[in-house]
Amino acid sequence: MWNKLNKSMMFCQMMFGLSFYGVMVILTRFFLEELNYSEADTMMVVGAFSSIGPLFAIAGGFIADKFLGAYRSLTISYLGFSVGYALLVLGSYTTNVPMALCGIALASYGRGLMSPSYPSLYKRTFDTQEHFENCYPVNYSVNNVGALLGQYLFPMFVLVLGFHGSFMLSAILAFFALATLVIFRKSLLTVGADIDQQPVSSKKWAAFLVTSTAMIALVFFMFSNMDIGQNIVYAIGLAAIGYFIFLMIKSEKSDALKMGTILIVTALTTAFFVYYGQMMTSMTMVTINTMRGDLFNLIPIAPEASMAMNPLWCIVAGPIIAMTFSALEKRDIHFSTATKIGFAFILTAIAFGILTMAVMSVGEDVIIRPEVFLLIHFFQAFAEVIVGSLVVAFILSVAPKHIEGFSVSLFSVAMALSGIIGAVFSTSIAQEKGQVITQEFVQTVYGGYFQLLTILAVVMVAVAFIASFIIRKMLESSKHAETAELKEQEV
Repeated sequence: MWNKLNKSMMFCQMMFGLSFYGVMVILTRFFLEELNYSEADTMMVVGAFSSIGPLFAIAGGFIADKFLGAYRSLTISYLGFSVGYALLVLGSYTTNVPMALCGIALASYGRGLMSPSYPSLYKRTFDTQEHFENCYPVNYSVNNVGALLGQYLFPMFVLVLGFHGSFMLSAILAFFALATLVIFRKSLLTVGADIDQQPVSSKKWAAFLVTSTAMIALVFFMFSNMDIGQNIVYAIGLAAIGYFIFLMIKSEKSDALKMGTILIVTALTTAFFVYYGQMMTSMTMVTINTMRGDLFNLIPIAPEASMAMNPLWCIVAGPIIAMTFSALEKRDIHFSTATKIGFAFILTAIAFGILTMAVMSVGEDVIIRPEVFLLIHFFQAFAEVIVGSLVVAFILSVAPKHIEGFSVSLFSVAMALSGIIGAVFSTSIAQEKGQVITQEFVQTVYGGYFQLLTILAVVMVAVAFIASFIIRKMLESSKHAETAELKEQEV
């Protein structure tokens, strides 16, 4: 089940988590303090950085399916991370806003190439679909080991190395992953799809370079003009979903029904990741303004590093969830993916309920202890692992093979749309520079906001369970339709 290929890929995943989330955790202070952005503009940029990359997984899936294959796309993505972080080094060293935005634009595009390519190639390093599904949550935990270290350590690195030194460290880590993929090139190509093993024509390389240049320029424009940029995200996301619906209508009934279940799961995933996105935007602002003290009075932690609590619990959650569902399946207890998402929304409602109580009951000193956020992230992390790992596996299990990469990219579309929607929601609690953070402010502004999110999470529990019933019926109908189609072909 485990071999040197999937282990080498998990090393790359860890390097991605360490470098990418290390950059993300210090971006808020970088834009607030070094580039002098407002709270609202900072939340939009950081929210966009977490979501625009997944949005361009639409292009990444198409490129992997039709032009380069998963291996080449993945290798180029890590090259994009390395160069993008290097540009951030130059931008921070010279306080050059366009240079910094160009760096995060290139890194965002690299993530777009990586998102559909990684699971597609990683899946092929296993002997069976069952082995892949059982091991993918573990891979998710490995990614979160990197994310944990990055989010916890990089705020401290900034104190010693500065922003430019910290960005340089991320560039070096991304280069390590790039080197690993190059070293294992021959073996990864051997297990890859047919397109990975075929040479790429000059015409396809030229089309890829022109398309990539145009998309990187578009991402740069979006970061530079977030009011217009968010509308572009909506347009691209909806266009991708519209194209998927077009393909669904043209497909045989059996495939069309399966593709319909992907759309339903995509909608649920979008709703869920609106909550996940709060971690980078509204919750980061809350911790910067209210979280004080060491964790358990022993472990020093910077307010913006509270995000590190999420991957900490994700590391724990991955194996537990994998073992739990495997044990239930051995007892012939099977839950659909939508039902599991319903479980995730229950955990999310608990997490945001705790956050609501914390801000509503804050004292006159306006201090919330780190232990409160540790508990919040416990519930939210388990929810994230359920959605983040199992939804991709579900899509791969039902997607038609000829659009596998594009189908997986819908998961990233969900993350992109939710990231921007979540960032827009978060701006409702953004304040002007110099705002005094008082007990009344925290209880009224933060309390009302998180209370609304908690109520909506409860509503989504019911929606997910209803969707589970609908999906089960659609998959049953798909099996019947597939049998009928085979009989027609035989005749």
